Amino acid sequence: MAQGKAYKVGTIVKLKSGGPDMTVKRFTNDAETVVDCQWFAGKKLENGIFPIESLELVPPQPKAP
Repeated sequence: MAQGKAYKVGTIVKLKSGGPDMTVKRFTNDAETVVDCQWFAGKKLENGIFPIESLELVPPQPKAP
């Protein structure tokens, strides 16, 4: 299975090299190997395009009772 199939729009990811948690906004090619992500830097919404190999899944946080 291609790694892109593990991610869907709305999945929380981060760069393997570090940085903020980001949300998958869309895939930018049919092969799902390049991902457009967005994140907040303070109050400013940022975005960037990354190869899928540079990303890793952020485990879901447990919900407060």
